[in-house]
Amino acid sequence: MGTRKELHGGLTFSGALPLLLLLLLVQPLIVFSSPPIACDPANPSTRNYTFCQTTLPVDKRVNDLISRLTLEEKIQQLDDQAPEIPRLGVPKYNWWSEALHGVSWGGHGVHFNRTIPSATSFPQVILSAASFNPDLWYRIGQTIAVEARALYNAGHTDGLTFWSPNVNIFRDPRWGRGQETPGEDPVTASKYAVAFVRGLQGDSPTGERSGQLMTSSCCKHLTAYDLDRWNGSVRYSFNAKVTAQDMEDTFQPPFKSCVEEGRATCVMCSYNEVNGVPTCADYNLLTKQAKKEWGLDGYIATDCGAVDYMYGASHYAKTLEEAVSYALKAGVDINCGKAMSRNVASAIQKGNISESDIDRALFNAFSLRMKLGLFNGDPQKLPSGDIPPSQICSTEHKNLALQAAQEGIVLLKNTNNILPLAKSKVTSLGVIGPNADAPPSLMGNYNGPPCEVITPLKALKSSVNNTRFEAGCNIVACNVTKIPEAVQLASSVDYVIMFMGLDQNQEREDLDRTDLVLPGMQQTLVSKVAEAAKKPIILVLISGGPLDITFAKDDPRIGAILWAGFTGEAGGSAISSIIFGEHNPGGKLPVTWYPQEFTKVPMTDMRMRPDPATGYPGRSYRFYTGKTVYQFGYGLSYSNYSYEFKAEAATSIYLNNSLSPQATSNDPNTLSYDIASLGFNTCGELKVSAKVGVKNHGPMAGKHPVLLFSRWPSTEHGRPVKQLVGFQSVHLEAGESTKVEFPLSACEHLSRVMDDGRRVLDKGSHFLIVGDKEHEINIVS
Repeated sequence: MGTRKELHGGLTFSGALPLLLLLLLVQPLIVFSSPPIACDPANPSTRNYTFCQTTLPVDKRVNDLISRLTLEEKIQQLDDQAPEIPRLGVPKYNWWSEALHGVSWGGHGVHFNRTIPSATSFPQVILSAASFNPDLWYRIGQTIAVEARALYNAGHTDGLTFWSPNVNIFRDPRWGRGQETPGEDPVTASKYAVAFVRGLQGDSPTGERSGQLMTSSCCKHLTAYDLDRWNGSVRYSFNAKVTAQDMEDTFQPPFKSCVEEGRATCVMCSYNEVNGVPTCADYNLLTKQAKKEWGLDGYIATDCGAVDYMYGASHYAKTLEEAVSYALKAGVDINCGKAMSRNVASAIQKGNISESDIDRALFNAFSLRMKLGLFNGDPQKLPSGDIPPSQICSTEHKNLALQAAQEGIVLLKNTNNILPLAKSKVTSLGVIGPNADAPPSLMGNYNGPPCEVITPLKALKSSVNNTRFEAGCNIVACNVTKIPEAVQLASSVDYVIMFMGLDQNQEREDLDRTDLVLPGMQQTLVSKVAEAAKKPIILVLISGGPLDITFAKDDPRIGAILWAGFTGEAGGSAISSIIFGEHNPGGKLPVTWYPQEFTKVPMTDMRMRPDPATGYPGRSYRFYTGKTVYQFGYGLSYSNYSYEFKAEAATSIYLNNSLSPQATSNDPNTLSYDIASLGFNTCGELKVSAKVGVKNHGPMAGKHPVLLFSRWPSTEHGRPVKQLVGFQSVHLEAGESTKVEFPLSACEHLSRVMDDGRRVLDKGSHFLIVGDKEHEINIVS
């Protein structure tokens, strides 16, 4: 068992302290009282600077500022740690801060200390995604923004640019960073990106923006980045070979939505190459697509060290001067690292780039800083300048962290309705497992110091007085066990709850898994405990990625299984509330849970679609043809729900007779309309509404995500098995019914992508699916 420590500011951990938190405690006391001021009215020079005149357009102000800089000053502003320019009153600026699921101590921009020691730590993204609740995602982003501004107003941050969210597709279950993402589905990832970005940047839920940005959000990592370190392949030099088809309908949609709908003010390019070109050196990707086609109004940042790795890892560039030149010419505006400040001057001397390339990058960077209000005088006298530190870790924010964990947790098994347990009938409880009392296991990566951590053991002890604990394993890797002690405990109590799974030593950035089974001796421990227990046991899995727990799924001695992701600071309370029926679970899996045999598939094979000729099974619920442990969208509840398509749901979509569908050489029996040829106006007319009745048959009230899929009559020629087209989360009392309406655009929701990346709409039958119900829609002319 770990020791219990009381920390400054009421921060509590039950268990071992993370190293970073220990360092936080021993650092000198530093008090920050106010944010840095550019264009300070108290500075007599300010009134002479055009860039300080807030009534002028931003572009005019920025051009004035750039015109006053020397070449050396310009170059120094291209890296993420931008130094101050004293002669112009421009303070230093740290571009790199993180806010994946709470303001983080990652990066250089945020400074926690004894004055402000913590921030609200929400569940890791993969668990929040399981709620399928965009309103929740928006409120999480909004709350993080409030705490970020409070930190900034107190002088605890050197910037308001947060390099979150991670909207890469969780393509392979072994990926260590899959936990950071909204899952494997591009529609889910897209909707998550839009909701979270709007919240984090201070826009309304529907995207309206008034005045200055609250913070700046950065969607990362563009693109096809989903391998860190596997079997000799590393992200810094990995060349992702991606088809035009997969790029269009899998990897790019979240980034496109992030920019076009979410209006994110930053996109980060990734370490890897795509089809032989490093993403941070790809003009077509960064400038032509992100900036011009999608309309990015902001800046492009590199992942940290990505420019250096173009030279040192992938050898795409022969020199560092070439590397910085490739990046600037491609459209990079801010480099994370020192590559620009150290090499741009010599790149200019060698004629690789010109000063105008630097000016273009600085224009985007300084424009963003001005849109954040950072050149408008005293930040504390501007919008959001009055948000106090008391907003950080407020009761409202901590309650939202609890709600997010509760809504995400997925009930995978509940034989004979063993759950929920009645507290009054549980006279003794055995808690077993290495994740029962390990605060770091709840956090996931890219976390900050939490307000307070409630471990499962602590929460369960508060519910059942006679609760006893045995870790069973020395660590989560479980290479040393105490099986006899765990078995003895299991045989002596009424109920047993086990907390198994993974932690950051099994899956994280720069560490992909090689197996999908429980690590070490965990499975043996679970089976032995289940055999010894008086009643079927309850198994709670703490993990980011999916696990092959077929043994537990099929074992009648294991009565219930919960997947709790990485739950964040309120994880123990959330899990306990579900176990004892104070909250009705409604989460749905945002990824496919594959069997262990899937590890035979090379992680380096980027293809989404199956290849029957070679036995390649494909990836994700849209294309995978193999066996699953649990399917995408799976999740039980303590209540039973039913669906029906309402009579008013559309059955046909009519196209103008003047439009001629075409057959393709590889699919001569299908007539399809080219979406690009149909055009914006025609597509705008091809909209219908799918109305779905949902009823909660009880016995409990609950929050329930309604997932609407579409499918084609066949999966030939690369068509998905099915694809998610929309989802809504509804709260229903026991016995209550409601009607959920899904607005559908045929061009967006019923189209598919051809081999060459073109999107087409097939004439004929399409099927909408919700639960076990289907509804046919015909595209006719």
